[in-house]
Amino acid sequence: MKKYSIAILMALSSISGAFAQLQTGENVAVTNTDAGKVRGYIHNGVFTYKGIPYATANRFEAPAKPKAWQGVRSSLSYGPVAPLMDPTTNVADESEFIFHHDWGYASEDCMRLNVWTPGISDGKKRPVMFWIHGGGYTAGSSQELPSYDGENLAKKGDVVVISINHRLNILGYLDLSAYGEKYKHSANLSILDMKAALEWVKANAASFGGDPDNVTIFGQSGGGAKVNNLMAMPSAKGLFHKAVNQSGAFRAAMLEKTETQLIAAEVLKALNLQPNQVDSLQKVPFEKLSAAGKKALKVVADKMKAEGKPVVGFGLSWGPSRDGDVLPYQLFSPEAFELSKNIPLMIGTVKNEFMPSLGAGLSNGTQEQVMDFIKKRYADKADAYVAAVKKAFPKDTKPSDLIDVDLMFRPGAVLQANTKAAVKGGAPVYMYYFAYQSPVMDGKYKAIHCSELPFVFNNIARCEEMSGGTKEAYVLADKTSQAWINFARTGNPNHAGLPKWEPYTVEKGTTLFFDNKSEIRYHHDKELLELMAPK
Repeated sequence: MKKYSIAILMALSSISGAFAQLQTGENVAVTNTDAGKVRGYIHNGVFTYKGIPYATANRFEAPAKPKAWQGVRSSLSYGPVAPLMDPTTNVADESEFIFHHDWGYASEDCMRLNVWTPGISDGKKRPVMFWIHGGGYTAGSSQELPSYDGENLAKKGDVVVISINHRLNILGYLDLSAYGEKYKHSANLSILDMKAALEWVKANAASFGGDPDNVTIFGQSGGGAKVNNLMAMPSAKGLFHKAVNQSGAFRAAMLEKTETQLIAAEVLKALNLQPNQVDSLQKVPFEKLSAAGKKALKVVADKMKAEGKPVVGFGLSWGPSRDGDVLPYQLFSPEAFELSKNIPLMIGTVKNEFMPSLGAGLSNGTQEQVMDFIKKRYADKADAYVAAVKKAFPKDTKPSDLIDVDLMFRPGAVLQANTKAAVKGGAPVYMYYFAYQSPVMDGKYKAIHCSELPFVFNNIARCEEMSGGTKEAYVLADKTSQAWINFARTGNPNHAGLPKWEPYTVEKGTTLFFDNKSEIRYHHDKELLELMAPK
């Protein structure tokens, strides 16, 4: 960056993109896996493989190694994605422009992974960056967003990037453990799928130029939550060595067996099946199964509310639970934090996440309109709320900025950082805050949920609809992606392009703001978080 101006770098990038080198053929990019040979392609010097099976399973049963194949398996395109309980049939035009989804094609046989690597069988031991997609525990895939493409990150950092699909929603989390040994682990099959993928990495990373002893798991939103699940999973210990949680600390508690087994009983009831007919669930069409699952969740949610029990997350939905085996501890319990004690953690959120101004039509609202919204939402806390927001973000000027500061994901991230940082003798925690305001649509979408992803993956050109594709975006992507690469390589994200980034402590609350001018701040929103904390 010192030798060339950003304008020259962007021009060179454009030229190289226009004449990108693509190598394909029967004998191109062929390497081994423990199930057989695979063939990918080479683009811009990066070996790419898509849709490789890492496991197989019957419905509601634990994953097993895929069947070996003869010859060379073509691995040029993405594999199937997990079926969705609510398939996309229409979208909001403007926001779809911003996110630019690729929905893929669905199949229950969806345990596939993708690999991007600068070299194969070359004797190098590159860090492995294992990406877990967002979408909560019910939706999403490894190809859903253009930012997920791993080519640029692999090339820039000389790292191996791997992304996965896995079972979701009712297929990944229906607890049938009360109905027989083969369903013993059905409450957490989705998490077991991820473990199976990590076991694949351990067995096969070397064939793709990667180091199985230097694996970083990272994910955003639901993917960040799954990072937390893996850190609390005893049988996954040793399969990864560092972790990054991006906007994923929103669910600190999991359901217990009492609730999950009740949900399963209600599913059977909705399908008019007796307990001794549980095997019939394996043949019920997914749409019918999904409908029964929705009905069961509502029945149990209503029952829990009537009994005064808290409903975790954003409402009762499919997700992992404390089954006493796969996940024996609650996520934020002392036992879980002790289990991940030696795992360095980078954790953070983006400034605006799910912005109230979008739903309320207040993106360009006047000061009076915004204040009216605040008074209706926060009542007697309104004045204190405004004062706390202004203290935390004194440079903000737009009226809607007062209501668009995230209070959904940030509190959980701070709680997790505080708790992990307090573990005696534990690995360091690094806290970030992604504040870059996208110029797209006149700045309407600010730092929306997912907006850091093009920067983490160094994919500004692929994601101009979200990033804006400006020279400032390219500069920030260079700094952001390098931090993630350095963290994956050494457990320390620092580099010359950033202010000195100290590990987070409860006392100092050191947080790196990623923005056009990145800076370190300390407990910048402590008063705001304390004010808005549930009493």
